[in-house]
Amino acid sequence: MKSQAGLNSFKISVKEWSAKTNAIGLIAKAGRYGGTYAHKDIAFEFGSWINPTFKLYLIKEFQRLKEIESNTHYLEWSFRRSLAATNYRIHTDAIKEKLIPWEDTPQKSDVYIYAEEADLINLALFGLTAKQWREQYIKETSECNTIRDSADTHRLIVLSNLENLNAVWIRQGVGQKENI
Repeated sequence: MKSQAGLNSFKISVKEWSAKTNAIGLIAKAGRYGGTYAHKDIAFEFGSWINPTFKLYLIKEFQRLKEIESNTHYLEWSFRRSLAATNYRIHTDAIKEKLIPWEDTPQKSDVYIYAEEADLINLALFGLTAKQWREQYIKETSECNTIRDSADTHRLIVLSNLENLNAVWIRQGVGQKENI
């Protein structure tokens, strides 16, 4: 049989193949309910080898499914980002109106006031400041670059509500200790 293996005329049945190679994932049964059965990966490969149209169909179907998967991932990410931004502007406007001293030009310390208020919410919701989260979880290959990017939808809803509440409390003159 080895001497015939390279010839175009060489043939081997599934039953012979299974017996000689102890193949797994490929079975041939004779009889009334017999037939040839193969693991789906083997069946796809065999079908692709026999029929180029089938192979093209598999490739196109795979590409279509990957496109759907990519679009779904993007839509979910876009929804989560929109949710995270819902009350962000309300929150930052309240900080700007009530906590930042009025001056013609923004000061470097103004950034820290925004960060302190954001970290107040981060601590309440995540138990970490943004800096602590980055030090613990950020990786160069990570898709999540911020603590809020890593949050699930439920936490983002809570985050949005906390930003809104904090904005109300800031406008009412409630201090950080009371907010906590």
